[in-house]
Amino acid sequence: MTERILILDFGSQYTQLIARAVREANVYCEIIPYSKPFEIDSNLKGIILSGSPFSVNDPNAPVIGVKDIVKELPVLGICYGAQLTAKTYGGRVEKKQQA
Repeated sequence: MTERILILDFGSQYTQLIARAVREANVYCEIIPYSKPFEIDSNLKGIILSGSPFSVNDPNAPVIGVKDIVKELPVLGICYGAQLTAKTYGGRVEKKQQA
């Protein structure tokens, strides 16, 4: 089997661009909705958490078990994925103060 990267899509308009960049690096990549269950096998080498139109502070913001995934694989959070990872590990995500 081919080594692969999995992108968990939280609804970002850039998910396809992220996948394209991964594929241009000659790495097989799949995109699935964040809510879809997936299996971690020996061919899965990492997970990318994509962006989202949400903020992690929104009442209905999507959530996944980042800590569970990190125990088994490297994780890259982009935009919303970075917010979610930061909040999961005790960080604060705040709006920028307007000038």
